[in-house]
Amino acid sequence: MTYCVGLCLDRGIVFMSDTRTNAGLDNISTFRKLHSWQLPGERAMVLLTAGNLATTQAVISLLEERTKAHDERDPTILSVPSMFQAARLVAGTLRDVIETHASTGQRADSTFNATMILGGQIKGGPPRLFLIYPEGNFIEASGETPFFQIGETKYGRPILVRAYESSMSFADAMKLLLVSFDSTIKANLSVGLPLDMCIYEADSMRLPPVHRIEADDPYFRTISDGWGDALKRAFESLPNPEI
Repeated sequence: MTYCVGLCLDRGIVFMSDTRTNAGLDNISTFRKLHSWQLPGERAMVLLTAGNLATTQAVISLLEERTKAHDERDPTILSVPSMFQAARLVAGTLRDVIETHASTGQRADSTFNATMILGGQIKGGPPRLFLIYPEGNFIEASGETPFFQIGETKYGRPILVRAYESSMSFADAMKLLLVSFDSTIKANLSVGLPLDMCIYEADSMRLPPVHRIEADDPYFRTISDGWGDALKRAFESLPNPEI
């Protein structure tokens, strides 16, 4: 299992993912689930992945391979004219990979499923964020749905729903996501550190290096401990019922 979030702000988009992949409590590995492509000044895109690891790695490999031979493999993630077309390309690649695996191996409905979040900006258009389903269809973030989650979503959702504001700063958005991930990590052993985070600033057309948050990161420990203490104080301040 995994947990990934793409969060739209007035200032841009914030992406965060965990890195844990496990096949049982005694078989835990770390894999990147945050991938990016950019042509500085022209386009910048981030893809978050959750689901069957073989499926997600095959999709990433195909997208990467196509960028290395533009003339022979058009369109590519670096040549599509819009973010909508980029979402169509990723969705089609995901659907094709799932169909190929299912036709040659196991046939359980969810065996090869994966879900993805694609976000970024291509020059001439606004920043956009998409949630891509294993069937090959997708939806776009909006004012009513300003963030997407994939993987183990239920534990980290309440704080996002209660505290999110589109006008918040990147620093506040990072703090919000860390609380969301901390809540998920404490509730589900299949989600774990390190975490990968990337911030895309609207109209910058470039991505900063991915920031990795390790288990011993002092700021993460401060957020985790502080949030736990704050919840206890808030609980204790609530009036008791009459019994």
